[in-house]
Amino acid sequence: MPSETLWEIAKAEVEKRGSSENEGDGAEIGEKSVFFIGSKNGGKTTIILRCLDRDEPPKPTLALEYTYGRRTKGHNIPKDIAHFWELGGGTSLLDLISIPITSDTLRTFSIVLVLDLSKPNDLWPTMENLLQATKLNIDKVIMKLGKKNSKAASEMRQKMWSNMQKDHPDRELLDPFPIPLVIIGSKYDIFQDFDSEKRKVICKTLRFVAHYYGASLMFTSKSEALLLKIRGVINQLAFGINKSKSICVDQNKPLFITAGLDSLSQIGPPPLPDNDIGKLHARSPMELWKKVYEKLFPPKSINTLKDVKDPAKDPQYAESEVDEMRIQKDQEER
Repeated sequence: MPSETLWEIAKAEVEKRGSSENEGDGAEIGEKSVFFIGSKNGGKTTIILRCLDRDEPPKPTLALEYTYGRRTKGHNIPKDIAHFWELGGGTSLLDLISIPITSDTLRTFSIVLVLDLSKPNDLWPTMENLLQATKLNIDKVIMKLGKKNSKAASEMRQKMWSNMQKDHPDRELLDPFPIPLVIIGSKYDIFQDFDSEKRKVICKTLRFVAHYYGASLMFTSKSEALLLKIRGVINQLAFGINKSKSICVDQNKPLFITAGLDSLSQIGPPPLPDNDIGKLHARSPMELWKKVYEKLFPPKSINTLKDVKDPAKDPQYAESEVDEMRIQKDQEER
């Protein structure tokens, strides 16, 4: 009996993968995607490079960038692959969020929101705009997936609650993000020198937002110890490594709270005098926290597009021959 050809083996493997995907049996897939969004110049690239053990200086991310990492599981076992996407420009390029989020990748997709703690006035609008735009795109993909594979879409909706214990007292008050979400507060080394009352407001607000969305929350800086903790969290998202159960809610230390381990009773009410809270009109807890936060840190009214440079003029993308032709064409069109 003749042995199988490479073509027959490859064909059988593709058919095997296709059948398991159609069944939507929740089998572990060796490829995962992690999408980094957040503050402009907030340190997203630095975190990615650290996770991939790449010793190179970070370059500004202008639009949407992609890289990947691999991890060996054992001898003669295929390597796990992690796809890393990064959105540049802060909140100025929201239209690009839809590119990496597809029905093929969504079941193994995670979001990492990096917020610059050293710029508290930009923190809420950055967080709100990016999370709203991301959730909108995810909801569209889940709806589209539901029409083709209702079982897979149903599994995703159930998975949203996986980080929350069934008997958690806040379960009915929360609205988990559709896919795993990690919120990272960067530049803690600057933030730790803030006035204690300001630190208290920022910490409590971020704890509420993270808990409400069923997300993990942690602070980091250039400290090697903190970067190692963040690397462990990202590796869990990218390669399925065991999740950390450690917790730190002390506002005088870098916060580290794994999803599902916080509670509204521990977080407490919005940090505002009782007589002032009565004057604020809010339709939801999230809106109340927003109003309290922006009372202390009013958002700056800035044009989100003004900081976005023309990639064609960025020196890191220089191509001498192409640039010379571009200059020549521009001169001919004048």
